[in-house]
Amino acid sequence: MRVAVLFFGAGKRDGVLDLARGIAESLEKSGHLVDLIDGEREAGKKLTAYEYLAVGTAVTSSFGGRIAPSVAEFLSQSGMLGGKKSFAFILKAPLGSQKALARLMRTMEQEGLFLRFSETLRSREEAAEVARRLKLER
Repeated sequence: MRVAVLFFGAGKRDGVLDLARGIAESLEKSGHLVDLIDGEREAGKKLTAYEYLAVGTAVTSSFGGRIAPSVAEFLSQSGMLGGKKSFAFILKAPLGSQKALARLMRTMEQEGLFLRFSETLRSREEAAEVARRLKLER
C-alpha cells in the first residue's frame, strides 16, 4: 500500500518529525511504500496517489489546544482526499493535547478523510508500536 506520513512541526518540528519517522519506519518494515512529507516545507504537494495518510502535528497553544492553520491549508490544496483512510497523531504536550487531536481530526474529516485511528504520542518508539497496530492491507 502507498502511504504518506504527513507532519507539521508547529514550532516543535524535531519532536513531530521523530514521531513521523517512527511511523514511517514501522510501516516500511511491514512492506508498505512510505513517503515522509513535511507539510510546511512541501506546500502544494498532491496526495491523491496515496491510499493511506498519517497526519501529525503539535499543539500550538496549550490552553486552547490549537493546531497550526497550515494543516487545513495544506489538506485543502492537496488533491482528491475524499474517502481515503487515515490516522491522526499529536505530539504529547502537558496541556491541550486532547483538544488539539480533536481539532486535527475535525480538520481531516472536513477534507473527506476517513479516520480509522488517532493517538497522542510521546516518543518514536511509541509511534512505531502504534504504526504496527494500524493493520494496513498490502
